Amino acid sequence: MFEQLGLIGCGLMGGSFALALKRAGLVKRVVGYSKSPSTTERARAMGVIDVEAPSALLAVSGADIVLLAVPVAATEATLKAIRHLVTDKMLIMDVGSTKRDVIDAARRVLRDHVGSFVPCHPIAGKELSGVEHADAELYAGKQVILTPIDRTEAVQLRDAVRVWESLGCRVQQMAPEAHDAAFAAVSHLPHLISFALMNSVTGQEQGDQYLSLAGPGFRDFTRIAASDPKMWRDILLANKHELLAQSDIFQRTLKQMELLIDSGDGDSLEALVALASDARAQWRMGVPKK
Repeated sequence: MFEQLGLIGCGLMGGSFALALKRAGLVKRVVGYSKSPSTTERARAMGVIDVEAPSALLAVSGADIVLLAVPVAATEATLKAIRHLVTDKMLIMDVGSTKRDVIDAARRVLRDHVGSFVPCHPIAGKELSGVEHADAELYAGKQVILTPIDRTEAVQLRDAVRVWESLGCRVQQMAPEAHDAAFAAVSHLPHLISFALMNSVTGQEQGDQYLSLAGPGFRDFTRIAASDPKMWRDILLANKHELLAQSDIFQRTLKQMELLIDSGDGDSLEALVALASDARAQWRMGVPKK
């Protein structure tokens, strides 16, 4: 389908996309750029990319599809670096976990060419970052959320859908505002809580002893606390308004259960636990509740 992928960010997400695109026979050549030259060199040695580019601009030169796999806070600077080679025929996508800030940056920088940009959020990843963990199967069977805007070109949107579906993804579209509100609740807040829980335990005098006694429940609950610190710093700050709103709702719910514990109201406490237990038992990932 494509002659050349310009890959900006040769880490886990970008590297996995390139490998998947190659395996599916959707691209002839991949030109990659990362801020760290050693990362780009490793990506070429692994066969993730075919050519190392010395800059983001040169990675885009001659590309008909471009993927921005950079931290959301770096989106605007990256778009500024490539804007002089962006054309109306080019498909540009990102993999950021927040969308309104990314779209605002694209509007400011790309201006008349913003229609070439299709904002994307693949619901995939690992706790371990880096191109050495890139996996052609990373996106297979996963959801990908597209958040097109009023100026998104129909051709680019169609091509974006085809690309992700060709990689085995389930694609759906949402408004950017709805996306950020939803993921504040089901992704960003859980990460925030997991980070806070780990710090609350390890910050205690006997924290190491407590951790030595922790079992599978604690392991599963805190798995996402091992996520990349810089990436999650950017995500939490980028979606702060929606995140803080969800945190407020969570804290009210937690306080309600704390009051029941304090008062010894076992029946009401059990009812709330049962409500959560039933909801979790009936939940199927990626399937809307009817």
